[in-house]
Amino acid sequence: MIFRRTRVPAAVLTLALSVPPSGAAARAAAPPPAPAAWSVQQGADALRDAEVTGVSVRLDTPEGAVTARSGVGDLHSRRPVPRDGYLRLGSVTKTFVATVVLQLVDEGRLTLDRTVEELLPGVVSGAGIDGRKITVRDLLRHTSGLPDYTADVFPEPSARTYHANRWRSYRPEQLVALAVRHEPAFPPGAGWAYSNTNYVLAGMIIRKVTGRSWEQQVHERVLRPLGLRRTDTPGAWPFLPQPHASDYQQFAEDGPLVDTTIPYRPFDTGADGSMTGTAHELNRFFAALAGGRLLTPAALAAMRTTVPVPEGSGHPTGTRDGLGVFSTPLSCGGSYLGHGGSGFGYVVLAATTTDGRRTVTVSAHSRPADPAAAARQEGAQRDLVDRALCRGR
Repeated sequence: MIFRRTRVPAAVLTLALSVPPSGAAARAAAPPPAPAAWSVQQGADALRDAEVTGVSVRLDTPEGAVTARSGVGDLHSRRPVPRDGYLRLGSVTKTFVATVVLQLVDEGRLTLDRTVEELLPGVVSGAGIDGRKITVRDLLRHTSGLPDYTADVFPEPSARTYHANRWRSYRPEQLVALAVRHEPAFPPGAGWAYSNTNYVLAGMIIRKVTGRSWEQQVHERVLRPLGLRRTDTPGAWPFLPQPHASDYQQFAEDGPLVDTTIPYRPFDTGADGSMTGTAHELNRFFAALAGGRLLTPAALAAMRTTVPVPEGSGHPTGTRDGLGVFSTPLSCGGSYLGHGGSGFGYVVLAATTTDGRRTVTVSAHSRPADPAAAARQEGAQRDLVDRALCRGR
């Protein structure tokens, strides 16, 4: 599931989101029941056969962990995808940030009905946008109507733009200022539209309420208590720790795969999508979150209180959005909670059953320019998650 940016072609990335499939993948979002012979390795190989350069999967269940790798970790050396290598988490960062915000709600330091204007006076204003009407809840579940800043910092979809601008960083206030130059998608609370701007503001609110950065709060409140030593908030630091696979983006349908392992700083450094980690630790985080180890029952219920995601937005039918998590139907009944992340050359999808007993992370290390090819890959990734959480080994 790849979210589209205004003025950016569908196949050229967006900061990931819940990773919804594009049209063809969405129509095939409910796979048939998995045969008994299906395996996680078969799912990884199917994603590779959809022309992803490198794939890694980790499934954790009460019976133990199952891992799979397919393809190569580097097109030049042909080395294999590393075991439990480091990943860019992209917009999965949003789930960590939402967790911190809800912990502050638990502590009585914040309420979901506080407005952006109350918390950040004068920051959200302009082009028909009124921060007095946008609540913290609206930010976390994308019902604010705020425009997404990402098209402003990636105006021309090309490898040239990536190489020219990938070292440039923006302050959160600058990104919000870019976004509010545009008209809102709808009045606050009157619709749903994914916008990375929402979580840039959430990070700013965490600093305003606590006096410390969202990065510090994620470390103190989530990573350290869970012992997640390989998960980090690197900010503008561009290099992944070793080992890791290389990421490759195709910017034009007739163009080459470009090594994009170095992130695009204009939208890879903030509260909307900058974290790094491993599949093992990402599964541990989602299991702890769904299992009630990070939030009180009331706060977890608020996180899981969802609104429908509109048809035609690229998500599977029946997808709903909560506070930092998406709820997606399972072919075997029920639903799973999760979030995805993408950037130039990578897509990661993390998901858990609602009780946190089965968790899976799937990472793909290349992205095509052809929309049909992107749809096949997105469909294969979704199918893998569905089968793994339903019964796959």
